Amino acid sequence: MDKKRPPIFLYTDGAASGNPGPGGFGAILQCAGAEKVISRGFRLTTNNRMELLAVIVGLEAIKWENAEVQVWSDSSYVVKALNEGWLEKWKRTGFKGKKNVDLWLRFDAVCSRHRVAFNWLKGHAGHPQNERCDRLAVEAYQQENLAEDTGYIAENQGLL
Repeated sequence: MDKKRPPIFLYTDGAASGNPGPGGFGAILQCAGAEKVISRGFRLTTNNRMELLAVIVGLEAIKWENAEVQVWSDSSYVVKALNEGWLEKWKRTGFKGKKNVDLWLRFDAVCSRHRVAFNWLKGHAGHPQNERCDRLAVEAYQQENLAEDTGYIAENQGLL
């Protein structure tokens, strides 16, 4: 018999210094008293890409299928895309005229593996996990030897 697994709380934030510019994301997964922290920086990207990538990487880090996940993000771009049906519309229109298609496709694939609810919270308003994710994102893009955001580069060279 399969035991009921506890819910997972995923807190995320993305940041970019300039838009585009160096950027990073931070994600914190919490489940039954355990915590996993993930962050990464990129040489040239956008804030929206980092906000979305934070959610993707957080969901990809979950070790089991069909997890109950509460995502908390200060990104209206991410939360409204799900809660207001934007993503479904974009998929029906083949993402015509939309940016970040590479990430939305990756997001759609990983999100479909779980039961995910998206919650918006006001950024820079003192929420402890959101403030921590913001610090992680900024620290990530301030590192040396940042990775290339190949999706951003390809999209802006007309390859995607």
